[in-house]
Amino acid sequence: MDRREALKLSLLAGAGLVVGIPQSHAAQCPGDGTPTQFLPKQGPDPQAHENDIAKYPKCPYCGMDRKQFHHSRMLIQYADDLADGTCSIHCAAISLSLNIDREPKALWVGDNAATAEVKPLVDVDKASFLIGSSIKGVMTKRSKVAYGTATAATAARAANGGELANFDQALLAAYTDMSQDVSMIRKNRAERRKRMMEQQGKPAEHKS
Repeated sequence: MDRREALKLSLLAGAGLVVGIPQSHAAQCPGDGTPTQFLPKQGPDPQAHENDIAKYPKCPYCGMDRKQFHHSRMLIQYADDLADGTCSIHCAAISLSLNIDREPKALWVGDNAATAEVKPLVDVDKASFLIGSSIKGVMTKRSKVAYGTATAATAARAANGGELANFDQALLAAYTDMSQDVSMIRKNRAERRKRMMEQQGKPAEHKS
């Protein structure tokens, strides 16, 4: 995992993804305001990838249902066997950034080459990614879709466009897109809140 750690550190240094915790927000919960705030919350599991959706049903960074987004989900297992189950490579990139002092032991992603109703996980080193195709992205405008075989990824590219990539290239794309994607997500969520309030007959919130 040394190459992934080096990439992660270089991305953080280049993109300025350093998280500062305001003093007023510290000590709300045990560990808040310290690096332990971002530790995966469940105990160690050497077989975290087995039945991962039942073990990690919700993405800890956006709250999305990992079963609903089984095709884009990722699972990061750190060296101490603590695992983070995320909905997408977007949120996996957040986990790797926040857990910068933790060594990734293994990473898995949903295999879109599989025909199963719930896509199985595949090791990212064995996956081929399709970046920027017409396939709708999860938590990102520029989609990053994983396939368990290069043949399947090539066929998907022929049908949907985009560029073929390995995991490191897909992760770099996720970091590159982070600012625009976060802005897009905030806008989408604000619009959903506004619609919900309108449906409930409540005045929409206005921010100055």
